[in-house]
Amino acid sequence: MKSRLYLKKLITTMMVSAALFSSAQATDALKMELQANKIIKTADGKLSYITASNAQKGETVQYRATYTNVIDQPISDVAVTLPIPANMIFTGEAQPKSAQATIDGKNYADMPLMRRVDGKVVKVPLAEYKALRWNIKWLPANKLADVSLNTIIN
Repeated sequence: MKSRLYLKKLITTMMVSAALFSSAQATDALKMELQANKIIKTADGKLSYITASNAQKGETVQYRATYTNVIDQPISDVAVTLPIPANMIFTGEAQPKSAQATIDGKNYADMPLMRRVDGKVVKVPLAEYKALRWNIKWLPANKLADVSLNTIIN
């Protein structure tokens, strides 16, 4: 029960955050639905997705946002952002693969993120990623676009 309440609060927070990160045009033109699904590997190696209402520490949860263009004209070049919730670690898996990431909530770059440490360029640990962003180049009227990221409950 406690984890279910936590996940409901988490999804609400993510929906509000995702809406705030969108541009004014996107807020008017896009309707966003967010799903949190636990990823389970079946005995035959296939992936199964079930509602993450009772996900536990160490389990993988996929956050999938579906953006629907609700106006009667196409929209273009809209950035959509999914924050990585607290107590979650990004796995490095995102769809579409064109996602950019941030560690500070302001500066986005292609993945993997890199930084200089002691004169060497090294990968930024996935645990430091704070959000992912995608640029929707073109979305026709009344069509949708899906973005997703996978996390592990820490």
